[in-house]
Amino acid sequence: MIQPLTFELRSAVAVVTINTPPYNRMTLEFMDLLEQHVAEIAADDGIRAVVLTAHGLENFSVGMDLKQLPEGIKKLGSAEAVFDQRLRVISAIENMQKPWIATLFGYCLGGGLEIPLGCHFRLAAAEKAQIGLPELDLGAVPAWGGSARLAKCVGEDHALDMILRAKKISGPRALEIGLVNEVWPLHELKQAALNLADELAAMPALAVKQMMGVLVSSADHSLKQLLTKERAAVNAVRDSADSREGMRAFMEKRAPVFNQQKVRPELPQ
Repeated sequence: MIQPLTFELRSAVAVVTINTPPYNRMTLEFMDLLEQHVAEIAADDGIRAVVLTAHGLENFSVGMDLKQLPEGIKKLGSAEAVFDQRLRVISAIENMQKPWIATLFGYCLGGGLEIPLGCHFRLAAAEKAQIGLPELDLGAVPAWGGSARLAKCVGEDHALDMILRAKKISGPRALEIGLVNEVWPLHELKQAALNLADELAAMPALAVKQMMGVLVSSADHSLKQLLTKERAAVNAVRDSADSREGMRAFMEKRAPVFNQQKVRPELPQ
C-alpha cells in the first residue's frame, strides 16, 4: 500500500512529503501520519530543520479530500473534531521552535496553503504556481486557520482580496505581497528548500530555538513582553557551548562549527 506521507531524515533535516499525486490531497490517513511525525520531530533534538514538500512537480496540494469528510466526522465524532485536528497540527508546526520550510508549486489551495501558512519559511515556484484560499467558490470559508494566518502574513487588504474573490495568485505575486520568502524556477525549488534547511540546521540550535520563541507570533505581544523574552533568550544562550565556539571562531578568524554535540550522522539515501 502506498503511504500518503513519506518521511526522510537527511542528517539534521527532516523531509516530509505529501504522497497522494497528482493533486496530493490531504487525506484522513495523511493527517494522522502528519500529526504523528510532527510530534516525533518536536521530540527529536537531532532534527533541526524540516522541509514540507509534495510528490512530483505537478501540485503541492489541493487541500482536504472533501469526499472523506463524512468518514472523518464518523471517525472523530464531529466536523469540529476533524477541523480541530488540523488546527492542532498547524499550531504544533508553528510553535515548534524548529524552522519548517514549505515548497509551493502547482495548486496550493485550501489546506494546501493553510499548512504552509503555519510554516516559518515559504518558497514558491516562479512558474505555474496557483496559490489561494478559494473556499468561497464552494460556498464555504477557510476552516484550518487560513483566514487568520493569511491576514497576519500579508495584511487585511491582501487577505480580503484573495479570499473574497477566491483568487489564485502566482509565485512572483506571492513574493510581492510577502506571502513567500523566495521564488525559484520550478526545477530548482526543492533543492533550494533543502539548501535553506541545511543552512538553518547548521546555525546554533539553542539560539535558533530561543529566537523563534521571541519572534514567532511576536505581533501578539507588546514591546515590553518581547524585551523580556529577548533577555531570557540572552541568558539561556550566553554561556552555551555554541556561544563559546562562536567567540573562539571569531578570535581565531575562522568559520564557527555549531551543534558539535548534536550532529546526526548522514543516513544512506
